[in-house]
Amino acid sequence: MANKLNNFDAVVVGAGFSGLYMLYRLREAGFSTRVFEAGEGVGGTWYWNRYPGARCDSESIYYNYTFSEELYKEWTWSSRYPEQPEILKYLNFVADKFKLRPDIQFKTRITGAQYDEDQNNWQIQLDDGTTVTAKYFITGVGCLSAANLPNFKGLENFKGERYHTGHWPHEKVDFTGKRVGIIGTGSSGVQAIPVIAEEAGHLTVFQRTPQYSAPARNHPYAPEYIRQSKENFNEIKKQMRESQGGQPVPIPTKSALEVSKEERERVYNDAWENGGLGIFSSYYDITINEAANETAAEFIRSKICEIVKKPEMAQKLLPSYYYGTKRPIIDTNYYETFNRDNVSLVDVKSSPIVEITQKGIKTTEAEYELDAIVLATGFDGMTGPLLKMDIRGKDGVSLKEKWMGGAQTRTYLGVAKAGFPNFFMITGPESPSVLSNMPVSIEQHVEWIGDCIEYLRENGMETIEANVDAEEAWSQHCREVAEATLFTKTDSWYTGANIPGKPRRFLIYLGGVGAYRQKCDEIAEKGYEGFTMKPSKKPVP
Repeated sequence: MANKLNNFDAVVVGAGFSGLYMLYRLREAGFSTRVFEAGEGVGGTWYWNRYPGARCDSESIYYNYTFSEELYKEWTWSSRYPEQPEILKYLNFVADKFKLRPDIQFKTRITGAQYDEDQNNWQIQLDDGTTVTAKYFITGVGCLSAANLPNFKGLENFKGERYHTGHWPHEKVDFTGKRVGIIGTGSSGVQAIPVIAEEAGHLTVFQRTPQYSAPARNHPYAPEYIRQSKENFNEIKKQMRESQGGQPVPIPTKSALEVSKEERERVYNDAWENGGLGIFSSYYDITINEAANETAAEFIRSKICEIVKKPEMAQKLLPSYYYGTKRPIIDTNYYETFNRDNVSLVDVKSSPIVEITQKGIKTTEAEYELDAIVLATGFDGMTGPLLKMDIRGKDGVSLKEKWMGGAQTRTYLGVAKAGFPNFFMITGPESPSVLSNMPVSIEQHVEWIGDCIEYLRENGMETIEANVDAEEAWSQHCREVAEATLFTKTDSWYTGANIPGKPRRFLIYLGGVGAYRQKCDEIAEKGYEGFTMKPSKKPVP
């Protein structure tokens, strides 16, 4: 088909939390903006991840936008940790309230984007063969949107049903009475396993790495609690934005090693009974000191042994890596599920999967006949969603080449890239992103990018581009902060270790949401220090 040319001030990729707010922010400032979304509706990660038990692990009163007090007060969450359908409903509510849908093109995937140095714009290719142009190209693809489909031998030969948690059918999947195998025990697997086990005839869990998980203790919100939260909107918003992780949790001041064992056990036990990620934030040195970390790790291991009644099963479920350095997980009846007679556990480290057969999964020790296989194998995180598109900056050099497939990933503030003018990433690599409450980090990036684009317009600037030395200094700072912790000493999807052949890099800024916001604001106040701008040849309107 012939290319139809459309021109916008800005093109945004994705209609999740990032894309919806970026569209609203730019449109309110008078910029023509178009969002392209591969799905048939809004929601981003919450549109695709519909697997049984899918639930947020940030408390719902903090897991929402705060840019509009009216929006905050109009919406009411049902419980402490909302399930996927409720979060998707919320994002649809936002899209309707601010009339965002007319500026979103659904069922459209961006395959590539090329910066045109002569025209000072981005040529953006769509999967229908159309090309659109935009002055600004902004990605809101999230850190976890490129599903990891392991290359198991024979996967295509399996005669039964096959599902991936990141691309779950929109209609209900019925596992009643079926023999189900689930591969993977990350956050998706931990949430799905208890729900599937209640329905399946038999569930076989194929586990590579056991996980530390704490109970969510989800519960409905009391009307009085909701009322108080809405009344305290401004204070909650301020606390979240100034916090370490994007939630109004006090930063701990004590070391796990400076208190008695009895006091430590009491603190951990209170956190366990209260539910959520309280253990993770009990003491300031859990993620930086091996001995302090071991106190939390051993506490959770003791809980696993207490809950799981079969000693041999419990032993298989005991993790040994540093607690919290893989994604901290919260669950509903995860460990309890292994007490069920219809659940079995296969350790694929000691008995690796050899192939998927027509009938099921074959390991080095046995073949398991199955009616359905669930791949809870996670995502190609951080760089994966960006590198799925062929993004090319100056001189036609691709992002993949610049980052050497991930081995040399460098950004400035996690928001910009040298050699890629007028290109912005919302929660990109080397920003707080997935180690924060995502809506808080998304809002900060969207507002910073929006302010920057308005600054360029007001000052008659045609382009903005990160400087190589500023980018290198920021990346170095990120690495130094990370190396002072235990995060870099564990294989995880944070480091890309879940993707065969992917270079290992830790691409999350660990300095905290509040400190990061300050750094970004200071750079903006200094006229966008670390960036080079070029004036427009056209007169400023």
